[in-house]
Amino acid sequence: MSARTTEASPLRLAAFWLGIQAVWGALLGISLQARTIELAGPAAMVAYGHLATYGAIVAAVVQIAVGPLSDRLRRRGSRRIEFYLVGATIAAAALVEFYRAPALASLTAAFLVLQAGMNVAIGPYQAIIPDVVGRERYGVASSWMAALQSAGNALGALAASFINDARALGGALAGLLLGTAAITSAHVRQCALEPVPEVQPLRIDRPFVDLFVSRALVYVGFYTLLGYLLFYVSAVLHAPSLPRARFESGVLILAFTVVGVIGAAAAARPSDRIDKRLVAAAGGIVVAVALAVFIGGSSLPLAAAATAIAGLGWGVFLVADWAIACRILPAGALATTMGIWNLALIVPQIVAPALTTFVLQRCAATAGPLGPKVAFGLALAETLAGIAWLQRLPGKLTGE
Repeated sequence: MSARTTEASPLRLAAFWLGIQAVWGALLGISLQARTIELAGPAAMVAYGHLATYGAIVAAVVQIAVGPLSDRLRRRGSRRIEFYLVGATIAAAALVEFYRAPALASLTAAFLVLQAGMNVAIGPYQAIIPDVVGRERYGVASSWMAALQSAGNALGALAASFINDARALGGALAGLLLGTAAITSAHVRQCALEPVPEVQPLRIDRPFVDLFVSRALVYVGFYTLLGYLLFYVSAVLHAPSLPRARFESGVLILAFTVVGVIGAAAAARPSDRIDKRLVAAAGGIVVAVALAVFIGGSSLPLAAAATAIAGLGWGVFLVADWAIACRILPAGALATTMGIWNLALIVPQIVAPALTTFVLQRCAATAGPLGPKVAFGLALAETLAGIAWLQRLPGKLTGE
């Protein structure tokens, strides 16, 4: 192992993740929907579906293009800092424009540039732990990443809920993104690089495909729930104004995040002791129950209860999902694995709004309270399909 001038600090390595997740917590849960409502009016749900789909396509293309370049430069001694700083700078400028865009066309352009900039940084950044942390400290470093992901999502949702001045919100998020990028980049400069691991070919076998498909299906359900929550609050819960809908949605997302941490803690021991498919299935079924409550209810107290239930189940699922992946994915094909693994999150961001928009148009439910309930019905079916597909994995790989 190489000597370090400074021992890698998990907190400072994870600082950039706080800024990244704050941006996503604000945009994907609240601001993208709210800005679409402001600029598209009655056609907002359809416009949102198109915007979210196009943005996810840009994210997928950029990550696929940047990943191999980042790995080649890493083998030549790069610390990948150039990707963090360039990506954060592009994204920060696009954020400011996103929040002040006067028309749907300029909003779309700003969002696509934002997605490009964020994913220039995100792909290379996700390799930061093996880049500068020894294997014996992966667990500690990963726990900080998870903690700051939850904190960032909550911070972004709160900012989007409480800061009513759009330009001030854009400036605050841009400043946080640039500041955290600077903190992490400055620290990485002081840390010696770990040896580049030997390249190990990635086998696309049946367990890998089954794991990818099941994860993607569950995440389609998650992004459908997240993407149409503000529409649900506005149309089903009859929030009296858009600022009020933003506030209530932000509080629900915050509750989802906090309860998710509780669910993750509760699932830690079972994931080590029993078949991880059972733990993942339990989490998925709890999320499905929550979605059924959303569909059947039409009051804020019921929505709050459903949110807490969903957060609990989601935390349980995430722990089991990660534990299964650690047993199946090859450690020697890290860069390739991460690229494909990211697609299991990015592809659902394309599929969820595209599929939901298609169904809403066919059901003539693109406006009013029926639309969000149809969307949540899809999310329920998608979640259960993903959990069912996960059972195709052999028990010897999941701890049976």
